[in-house]
Amino acid sequence: MFTVSKAASSLSLRRWWCGARGYSRRTPGRTRRVSEALGGSDVGSSITVQGWVRSIRSQKDHLFLHLSDGSCLQPLQVVASSELHDRLLTFGCAVEVTGCLKESPSSKQPVELLADRIDVVGECNALDFPFKAKERHGLEYVRQYPHLRCRTNVFSSLLRIRSAASAAVHSHFTESGFVQIHTPVISSNDCEGAGELFQPSGPTTEPDHNFFSVPAFLTVSGQLHLEVMSGAFSRVYTFGPTFRAENSQSRRHLAEFYMVEAELAFTRSLEDLTKVMEDMFRSVTEQVLTRCSDDVDLFHQRVTPGHRAVVEAMLGKSFTVISYTDAIDILNRSSHQFVFPTTWGCDLQTEHERFLVKHCGDVPVFVTDYPYDLKPFYARGQPGQPGPPGTPPHGGCGRPAGPGRGGALAGMEDTYDWYLDLRRFGSAPHGGFGMGFERYLQCILGVDNIKDVIPFPRFARSCLL
Repeated sequence: MFTVSKAASSLSLRRWWCGARGYSRRTPGRTRRVSEALGGSDVGSSITVQGWVRSIRSQKDHLFLHLSDGSCLQPLQVVASSELHDRLLTFGCAVEVTGCLKESPSSKQPVELLADRIDVVGECNALDFPFKAKERHGLEYVRQYPHLRCRTNVFSSLLRIRSAASAAVHSHFTESGFVQIHTPVISSNDCEGAGELFQPSGPTTEPDHNFFSVPAFLTVSGQLHLEVMSGAFSRVYTFGPTFRAENSQSRRHLAEFYMVEAELAFTRSLEDLTKVMEDMFRSVTEQVLTRCSDDVDLFHQRVTPGHRAVVEAMLGKSFTVISYTDAIDILNRSSHQFVFPTTWGCDLQTEHERFLVKHCGDVPVFVTDYPYDLKPFYARGQPGQPGPPGTPPHGGCGRPAGPGRGGALAGMEDTYDWYLDLRRFGSAPHGGFGMGFERYLQCILGVDNIKDVIPFPRFARSCLL
């Protein structure tokens, strides 16, 4: 272990591991990623590529490999003499290949690598490996191997899409003048009020010791801390992990997931918020479709056929805004038989939200003016609404986006005295929203199970890596 420490910073280099067959004895020259090699700028040159064998085919005089390193969906074809066929060269093994990059005579790939040398860096027993070279594995099967599923085409595409979408979120907010805030993961606040909280136990050496002197929980949202920051910055956002201790193993629930949340100061209308949310959705989605076209096409063609038309419809139309009262009226006038009641004052369930989205033309829907009793303490009441007072927006495409806020609270001085200070000292009208990042990915890809859009799904009674 190598560590350099100073008063305010620390750098740590973890111990590195070297695989079999003397890999560390040779330093490769002119190493290229597969995506760079496929770009063709090194045609005619000797290069080295490193990656994993995705298919292997042996003929009398030649050996053909497909090599992937995760940089893109398309593999690089390697052509080698049959003399280089090592018994350890199998599907799934890690290799380092050096050779001359040439234009390919086949229309299926732009270039191919004529190998002079193939080194097996990490062996793989292809018989025991749960994924097979010539089989398509469904998402349900792949989900059984969370430590290996990144090696499949579909899940590696998902992870590239997720990475591009994450970068697009930051890019959009930065270009829109928002300041990123790293909100705490450990908090004393339950801003949702549902009580589904994880509570850290503190140091293992002192199991009964209250480390923070007050009860602390893993955060369910960064929104209250963003409200703090909206007292000094007109536009702020956060993007990080949140936690819900909901005892469910359904396809819709995770114990740990990611939220994109934003807060705007000096705003007086819901239109200010819905415009920011719609602009963000469009910007991020358009960037993903452009930067990850091959990966998105893999989903829309093989996993969720026909969903591309749904996404294009979302981007081609304005998002719909309806009131809660109108939403209940639409549900009650329909002939559909809902499992949950649709009386005024009920909370909208997934079946209701899906129906409303379909009713409005398969575009994201904002539902506004919710009954106040259904929303947390920070939600602002709307005067003049029939029935109980309402609140700022809730809704989105299949509910990836959550409610706005900006109101006062009463009767909670002991627990939230700091929150009252925000109102005492220079408070301005403000509002915000949250969007579940995994549900956004489900929305644009058409994936049914939320566990298939996150690298390591955490849910009730699951086995952690």
